[in-house]
Amino acid sequence: MTDDAKAFPRLALAGVFGGLFCGYLGLSAAIPVLPGYVRDEFGAGDLAVGLAVTATALTALLTRPVFGGLADRYGPRTVMRFGALAIAAGGLLYFLPAGLVWLIVVRLLLGVGEAALFVAGAVWTVTLAPHDRRGQVIGLYGVAMWGGISLGTALGAALRHFGIDAVWAFCAAAPLVGLALISTVAPQPRVEPTGGGRGLLLKPAVLPGLGLALGAAGYVGLAAFVISALQDRGIDSGVIVLSTFSAVYAGTRFVIGHLPDKLGPRRVASWCGAGEAAGLLIIAWAPNLPVAVAGAVVMGVGFSLLHPSLALMVMNNTDSAQQGAALGAYTSFWDLGLFVWGPATGAIAAGFGYPAVFVVAAVCACAASALAMTIRQAVTSEKAIDR
Repeated sequence: MTDDAKAFPRLALAGVFGGLFCGYLGLSAAIPVLPGYVRDEFGAGDLAVGLAVTATALTALLTRPVFGGLADRYGPRTVMRFGALAIAAGGLLYFLPAGLVWLIVVRLLLGVGEAALFVAGAVWTVTLAPHDRRGQVIGLYGVAMWGGISLGTALGAALRHFGIDAVWAFCAAAPLVGLALISTVAPQPRVEPTGGGRGLLLKPAVLPGLGLALGAAGYVGLAAFVISALQDRGIDSGVIVLSTFSAVYAGTRFVIGHLPDKLGPRRVASWCGAGEAAGLLIIAWAPNLPVAVAGAVVMGVGFSLLHPSLALMVMNNTDSAQQGAALGAYTSFWDLGLFVWGPATGAIAAGFGYPAVFVVAAVCACAASALAMTIRQAVTSEKAIDR
């Protein structure tokens, strides 16, 4: 084995990434079929559809910090395996025809599983990664998650043609494959936790978390309104803008995902917020599809590295025994941002028009950029570049 292979545990990370990917396959396969299932099976309306789809976010928001602390105390492998099992159990519970309330309960359980799976895997990833490549590896971990979401959604829609039971079976089976992959990785030594804040108020997570929540405004605005905004200007194929953003988001992490480690996370986070804002402003007033696509490219590059840069800042300012709790608290701000910006962008669009959605999101991205520059980084030889 080469020295590089020893320093960068590819097989271990492949097991963690593969477990996360399969877990999100199972989580996401239900998304495209839930709206029709809720309407057809229960005769329910849009409110029930929205609740069924988003219920996972509520329990994920509330439990991410909890599972981060448990990962610190009992090891990320144990917590991540629990998350995969909880998601698989949720897939099996879909089969029980117990009514709409039961379906919501199952979705809440799946949110618990998602929180455990994601946070524990993130802690494990940081533990496994070489110190000078942690930001890059955190970024690739996010690519594994988004890859699972994208493919799971497509597979769920395809499996619906074979009946709803085929979708539920896949939702149960995919996380079990993930469990097997997770189980191939040796557990990490545990570190006794020290005292500190709890929940969203764990101090090293608060400012980076607020930056992440501000950055989420752009993602919500793009996902919810870019197609309608472009159609309003007589521009078809707005889905190309979304696809471009997704491709650039993933590609950026593969090509320049090392920048937070090399140039310093604070500097890169600040640039990323500015880049996201620039892309949003381009989209806000794009006169044609090529310009809107260019805006998606600029936004995708900026938004892609914002999360790993802010996450690396959290890690740099957190004691090793509390990094799970800190990551859990930090990622909860993403869920909080989605909760806030979902209805807020809808109200902005209704009151001021679609361009205002992207302008407000750009202002939020600039605020995230400015906030990142205020976060003090611990002084070590590895972080001196960011001073």
